[in-house]
Amino acid sequence: MSTSKPRILVTRGIFQSVIDRLSEHFDVESNPEDVLWDRDELLRRLQDKVGVFSTGTERIDAALLAQCPDLRICANMTVGYNNFDLSAMSAAGVLGTNAPDVLTETTADFGFALLLATARRVTESEHFLRAGQWTRWSYDMFSGAEVHGTTLGIIGMGRIGQAIARRAAFGFGMQVVYHNRSRLDAATEAACKASYVSKQALLQSADHVMLVVPYSAASHHTMGAAELSVMKPTATLINLARGGIVDDAALAKALRERTIAAAGLDVFEGEPRVHPDLLTVPNVVLTPHIASATPGTRQAMADLAVDNLIGYLVQGKAVTPLNPEVLSRA
Repeated sequence: MSTSKPRILVTRGIFQSVIDRLSEHFDVESNPEDVLWDRDELLRRLQDKVGVFSTGTERIDAALLAQCPDLRICANMTVGYNNFDLSAMSAAGVLGTNAPDVLTETTADFGFALLLATARRVTESEHFLRAGQWTRWSYDMFSGAEVHGTTLGIIGMGRIGQAIARRAAFGFGMQVVYHNRSRLDAATEAACKASYVSKQALLQSADHVMLVVPYSAASHHTMGAAELSVMKPTATLINLARGGIVDDAALAKALRERTIAAAGLDVFEGEPRVHPDLLTVPNVVLTPHIASATPGTRQAMADLAVDNLIGYLVQGKAVTPLNPEVLSRA
């Protein structure tokens, strides 16, 4: 059926309200069954589309763009965008957008949930109970690590890192140290009660290390065997950032050998696959990339992607452009 509306693709299952809003402006091809399309299927469905609503898992690179000449914008509903080759997109005149800010507080909440579950051995003790192994109390049963009053080291001090720092300092009386690509201004440091230190000093001093750094080639395996060996043997590691920030094989080995006490992971290299060695160690909490998973936050993320699609394709401007140089050529 022909239509004068621009054609867009929604790659995964999403709120009906999103489809309804998009349909006011576009001819929408959606995926209500939430089928995981392979590369060839994605390419087939992107033909003659000017925009795509993506979820952060669909790789947009030079090879794909060469076969999708009509494509003008790729709007991620996630804050992460390592599925985008931004250089290739800019060269092709394709705008990329993401969804920052709207998930900051919810993700910071989950960071603390993961920290507490890891430090206090919640998952490990629940498995013990469910297996029927709890027959009596003992004074040292599943004795975990303190959280209040300890030192939290945050690697990556963007919006989410700062929100975690505020929770740590003002809610749990923790001393917060951080390492970042660039130091924060004095007012922001004071608002977070956080002190800037080198990465080495952070790893050596922190009782709990939280990773909130964006993924890039430069941040790949920010935490590997060498870094894990510097941490305290009583320390915990929390990865709230992206898979690939941690060398998962090295982490599994460190957990098994008790180089560090425990880890909590919401993201993994090659997810949804999880390194098999991580599934065999008891001192790790594993969650399936759900840090932003509340209805309100996921709705806000999706709505921002919609705002970007409508803003750019209808009004000629985007809300959160990742490669704004494309706007000047539009």
